[in-house]
Amino acid sequence: MIPVRRVKQPTLSQLKAFAAVAEHLHFRDAAAAIGMSQPALSGAVSSLEEALGVQLLERTTRKVLLSPAGERLAARAHAVLDAVGGLMEEAEAVRAPFTGVLRLGVIPTVAPYLLPAVLWLVHDRYPELDLQVYEEQTSSLLDGLAAGRLDLLLLAVPLGVPGVTELPLFDEDFVLVAPGGHPLAGLTDIPREALRELKLLLLDEGHCLRDQALDVCREAGRAEGAPVTTTAAGLSTLVQLVAGGLGVTLLPRTAVTVETARNAALCTGDFAAPAPSRRIALAMRTGAARQAEFEVLADSLREAMTCLPVRIVRPSDSEADEAD
Repeated sequence: MIPVRRVKQPTLSQLKAFAAVAEHLHFRDAAAAIGMSQPALSGAVSSLEEALGVQLLERTTRKVLLSPAGERLAARAHAVLDAVGGLMEEAEAVRAPFTGVLRLGVIPTVAPYLLPAVLWLVHDRYPELDLQVYEEQTSSLLDGLAAGRLDLLLLAVPLGVPGVTELPLFDEDFVLVAPGGHPLAGLTDIPREALRELKLLLLDEGHCLRDQALDVCREAGRAEGAPVTTTAAGLSTLVQLVAGGLGVTLLPRTAVTVETARNAALCTGDFAAPAPSRRIALAMRTGAARQAEFEVLADSLREAMTCLPVRIVRPSDSEADEAD
């Protein structure tokens, strides 16, 4: 009689180690990625190979390769780990709301101006919530949300991304920022058409505020090829370039007080109604385990932001906009 081989059950630690090596194809990088020592990671992968009775990796002195079996089983290992992650997320969701970790991603043109209100709200109303904030550009935030690295985003919408649900918070107007003595400084009824010929300074590629400003300019009739000077990675640098007389720019109204207070040479002007604007919202994965909690948080944020120079948007208002 041929003895039946008893297969050991792999552990989650072993699967996590193998999945990391399969992704990085380098023991040191894989160990660093999951916070495990290199010897422990190597031992975990060897134990997994022994438990499964197959060779998962081909090890050489220079590199690590997946064996044919390793290529097939790497996808399975990721699926198991994703399922376990989903289980843990579900377990967290059924606990008391507003406890545990909440990983919030925020775009750079929102973070400095809205985070004080967000942090005050969380500290005052949800003291058991461990809020962790990550400031990144929109594309990186969406990648983090899809991968599960982030739970919730605070950014400009619409995103138009499948699998992402938006919870609108408010609309805010754009304000023209110009150097002192500029013909448009101090005006309260600037026509959008004025943007057609202005020397415009914008943020670098990748910032959604740049794209929004360009959309406003196109709507105003600015030529597609009209020159735009792009030299700033952040709003603080951008307004200092304006103060130096290099051109004008557009700021969201929530940023105006903070950014223009730093230099007396800066002046502002308001556009005639309806002024160009942007919408800020929370965004979450559609069907997220904590969806009800995030909706309550959105309501609380709307309440907390009534003191800001914005127009609060309720869910019913957003639905009416879509119907129109």
